[in-house]
Amino acid sequence: MEYKEILTITMILFAVIDVVGSLPVILDLQTKHGDIQAVKATLVSGVIMIAFMFLGEQILNVIGIDVSSFAIAGSFIIFFLALEMILGVKFYKDDSATTASIVPIAFPLIAGTGTLTTLLSIRAEYKTQNIIIAILINLVFVYLVLRNTYRLEKILGVGGINILRKVFGVILLAIAVKLFRTHAGV
Repeated sequence: MEYKEILTITMILFAVIDVVGSLPVILDLQTKHGDIQAVKATLVSGVIMIAFMFLGEQILNVIGIDVSSFAIAGSFIIFFLALEMILGVKFYKDDSATTASIVPIAFPLIAGTGTLTTLLSIRAEYKTQNIIIAILINLVFVYLVLRNTYRLEKILGVGGINILRKVFGVILLAIAVKLFRTHAGV
């Protein structure tokens, strides 16, 4: 167990998951669908992330896609997510939900394409145990945010949430470029 590695992975996942930047979406879903079950959403997203980390490569092999191709495709997705966060432009259509705790909060908001792609990519660079610890740290943070959405909205305000969204957007943009360069051989 290497603390520097765990911290690095935790920060990468924190930026990709971006639960703080998703506060406006979460608050909107909470208004439309009632309280969000924080424990349920956190556990489901954790199971998805850990399962995909171990089984994702095998699933890709079955359908004939190598990890590098998936990582490059994922770098584009992360790139567009970052542009959404930085520019405030919507590239993806939001699906309407009847129950907000699992869909769209656990998947795809928390354990979405960017998170899953990132997990596969960092699995090649970092030790599995450190990735799992980083996932668990992020899940604690996700739970705390989901549990305290209204309080965070009052503390941060609209301006604070927007600033955080832009900062994590720039971090995501850098991660997308790094993923692309690493797997495309550029």
